Amino acid sequence: MRKRSFILVLLALLIGILPATAQDTALPDFIQHTACEVDLTGQTIPIYHFGDLSGSYAFITQPLLAGLADAMSYYNAHGGVCGATLVSNEGEHYRDTGGARDQTQAAYDNFSALADKPDAIVLYASGDAELLRSQMAEDGIPGLISAGSVAGLYGEDAATPGWIYASNPLYADQLGSFCNYVSENPDRFPANPTIGYISWPGAFGEAAYTPETIAYCASKGVTIIGTPEYFLPTATDITTNVQNLTDAGANILYTNSLASGPAIVAKTVVDLGIEDEVVLAGVNWALDTSVGLLSRTNLGSDGLPAVNGLIGSLPFHWWSERQIPGIALINEQADANSRALSAKNIAYLLGWGIVDTYAELYAQTVNRVGSLEAVTGADIKETIEGMDYSPLGLYNFNYQGGATRALPDNRIAMMAFLNATGTGPATSGDDAMKVDLPDGTTAYIPILIPLTDFTPAPDLRPGGADVPAS
Repeated sequence: MRKRSFILVLLALLIGILPATAQDTALPDFIQHTACEVDLTGQTIPIYHFGDLSGSYAFITQPLLAGLADAMSYYNAHGGVCGATLVSNEGEHYRDTGGARDQTQAAYDNFSALADKPDAIVLYASGDAELLRSQMAEDGIPGLISAGSVAGLYGEDAATPGWIYASNPLYADQLGSFCNYVSENPDRFPANPTIGYISWPGAFGEAAYTPETIAYCASKGVTIIGTPEYFLPTATDITTNVQNLTDAGANILYTNSLASGPAIVAKTVVDLGIEDEVVLAGVNWALDTSVGLLSRTNLGSDGLPAVNGLIGSLPFHWWSERQIPGIALINEQADANSRALSAKNIAYLLGWGIVDTYAELYAQTVNRVGSLEAVTGADIKETIEGMDYSPLGLYNFNYQGGATRALPDNRIAMMAFLNATGTGPATSGDDAMKVDLPDGTTAYIPILIPLTDFTPAPDLRPGGADVPAS
């Protein structure tokens, strides 16, 4: 099959030999790809992807385009993939669906019908995975995604692993990780910790609220209120939602939303004057740079953005962890490409991770099948399930021989904001580093503080190993 093509730096709180092909001039020594046995010089490898680039997810997904572009440019300038050039052109290899189901289907129909159909597709959202999982399996096209609903990865029966592989733990498992942290750190949380689940409706927003997570958290001494509250991404007033949960006894608010979602939950808590009574928590996307920036005009009593102190999952290494060579490289390249603070988020990191993953996937697969033309989606799926690799050191890519569809490693972290001297987290707005923006607002520099080491998240799929017995 023939293939085609901050303003300020986030500051740290933590301080195979190839054959004679184009890759000889290539990458830093810390990037250890499988040695290429086939010279692919003159050929192209496309990265196909589609999803919401203009709707509710845009704050997250636009930086993905930047990360993919910068990473492909860097890799192509350093020998490509065994000499082949990586490409991803708008319209030809990726599309904006605006988050609309019919546009998602249309994009998939277009790409899957190509005479030279994709060997793999990168998806953005849980809803897209749920819509396409059966079709992708039938068409023999594996998918890579950074979202993890049970139905999207394991089907409605939660027991049928499909052709889509997530780089994050399942959202239900992330909530289980958070409950572990609450039970192990009672001094950080109110007595009788009680979670009110408040999120967006839909596959993503509802993915962590399951009978299994409720039972697991209860086994850890953490109650999850029986009635969740959902609000639309376009909502501007969620006072009633928050009051319903706090009136029911919630002293922790957990959100499986992103961008404006966690920001409006935090704003509402401040507006209601209960910020000293309620802990904010959420999925890994709740700790994104976009959340800190969107909260910049909604300050708490400490003078910092209202999301200061929000606790959630961080299943990969972060911008500030420059002791990781891959993180240092990504920082360097983001600055070289003049990427703004808003682009320095989760998705930009994942864009680099995707490109490095593609390089390893194709090196291994072409070695096995003999040529780029011979590669099929089934071959890529076989490689995915057999790989044990760490893309730029960001996370561990290992699907246990195909036994799982979501990477399990997770850790808990907290959002904070940089102090004026750049030496640690600000304790108030008075000692925070601030940057005046062209729109007249002031940016506070969000930082993430890891609170735990990486450990496997509990397996909370229906019938999962860590689900308490009935």
